[in-house]
Amino acid sequence: MKIGRETIPTTAISTSNADTIVVRGKDLSGELIGRISFTDYFLLLLDGQPPSDTRRRVLDATLVAIAEHGLVPSVQASRMTYAAAPEALQGAVAAGLLGCGSVILGASQAAGELFAEIAEEIDGGKSLEGAVHDVISARRARREAIPGYGHPLHKERDPRVEALFGVAQEAGAEMRYVGIATAVERALPEVVGKELKLNVSAAIPAVLLGAGFPLKALRGVPLLARTAGLIAHLLEESEQPSGFALSYQATRQVEYTGKVPLGFTQEGGSS
Repeated sequence: MKIGRETIPTTAISTSNADTIVVRGKDLSGELIGRISFTDYFLLLLDGQPPSDTRRRVLDATLVAIAEHGLVPSVQASRMTYAAAPEALQGAVAAGLLGCGSVILGASQAAGELFAEIAEEIDGGKSLEGAVHDVISARRARREAIPGYGHPLHKERDPRVEALFGVAQEAGAEMRYVGIATAVERALPEVVGKELKLNVSAAIPAVLLGAGFPLKALRGVPLLARTAGLIAHLLEESEQPSGFALSYQATRQVEYTGKVPLGFTQEGGSS
């Protein structure tokens, strides 16, 4: 059964023969290995364009900003998986990545789409403030969250926000989306009814879009960065295990609220 028009699979990313591996038109062994950083290579893989200093610096900054964030749920899942199956590093990394969604690491993509929607309204003739107000109000009317704002710990702006904005400006990135992100922050108290400050999940798309990074690939940046963090946690797990301790602590805090058979007594004497 054919879905869509294409019947022959195609790719412009890589090919090879017995002597040469070609990646985006370049000889992997002769032109790339030892001559290009991984950040530049990632950018080249994405769209085949020669990486600019601006794109490199901004992407590097975002990868550093989001690679590590402590024992968040995705990291705990990864470490507990490794504790149960230490022979499967790839499974433990995958367990951590599978826990990355709309709450953890996925908000950057959603925030980028929000900023792109506002930019489209501005291109259609609206003012910055008018476009922000209309888009945010429409989302609130649909009971949709505003991604990239508010943080359980950083009640003022997430400290990574100013750092990323500073790198973007120094690197010569377009600051249009930074302006949009900041305008959304200003509008939230009136539209939402509470003051929600920018967090790193909004700063990442604001600077990356300004550096010409593809909108559809935004979700990949936190995933790529967090993969590095997960590998570090799993190395530590192999040397200083805490996966089972995390599981034990979670079990200790569980309070059973369901029914029990007559005469059943919970451990510790409660019933």
